[in-house]
Amino acid sequence: MSEKETPQKLEINTAPLDRFAIWITDTLGTLWFLYVVLLILLVYILWNMGIIPGVKPFDHYPFDGLDTGLSIFAVILSTTVLMSQNRQRRLEKVREQVEFKINVQAEHEVTKMLEMLHEIQHKLGIDRQDPELEKMKEITDLNELHKQVDEEQKE
Repeated sequence: MSEKETPQKLEINTAPLDRFAIWITDTLGTLWFLYVVLLILLVYILWNMGIIPGVKPFDHYPFDGLDTGLSIFAVILSTTVLMSQNRQRRLEKVREQVEFKINVQAEHEVTKMLEMLHEIQHKLGIDRQDPELEKMKEITDLNELHKQVDEEQKE
């Protein structure tokens, strides 16, 4: 990847198990899959109510086999959703860390530029005191920021 190219997606841990979980989530989370499930349920119910001619019902009302199958499917589906949420949370954590590092770097760069502009100002003979500028030139104390955020969250 060249310097000018930037990644469009943030992918982490593309282990086979993660790729499988992504595939399952992508498959189960489609409208097409919902239509297939509804069609299977409709055929199953019609079949076992004896409505389809030429086929013998195997799971009479109240459809205990269907109930068991749907319960197993619900467990698989809910586990898949939880896996997807965990993966999404890991991705968000990485994004937040990257964003934080970029923001800290930008803060240092802006502070450096302010210092350079202030030096240029002095060299040009412009000696105007600006308390706001002096405050902006101070390096941000990350520990102090963390304390402030913690205190705000407690309130």
